[in-house]
Amino acid sequence: MGLSETMKALGDPIRREILNMLKEGTMTAGDIAARFDIAGASVSYHLSQLKNAGLIFEKREKNYIYYSLNASVLEEVLLWLTSLKGEKEDEK
Repeated sequence: MGLSETMKALGDPIRREILNMLKEGTMTAGDIAARFDIAGASVSYHLSQLKNAGLIFEKREKNYIYYSLNASVLEEVLLWLTSLKGEKEDEK
C-alpha cells in the first residue's frame, strides 16, 4: 500500500463516512451497508478500496465479515501532511 492508494481511498465521501462509522468500533459489512442508500455491491467495492489502501482491517467469523479502522495508516498520513507545513518542533 502506498500514499497514492491511501489518498485515492480518502478522496471519496462514502469511504470517508465508512471510516467515521468505524471510529466508533468494529462493524459487520451488513451494518455498514444498512446506513447507505446504495447497492450492497457498491458498499463492498468501497470496503475493498479501503482495505486495499490499508485503512481498514477485515476479520471473517463464520458467516460474517467484521471491519475495523486501521488508525496507524491515518497517523502516517497526518504526520506527512503536518510535515508539509514546514514547522519545526521549537516553532510550535
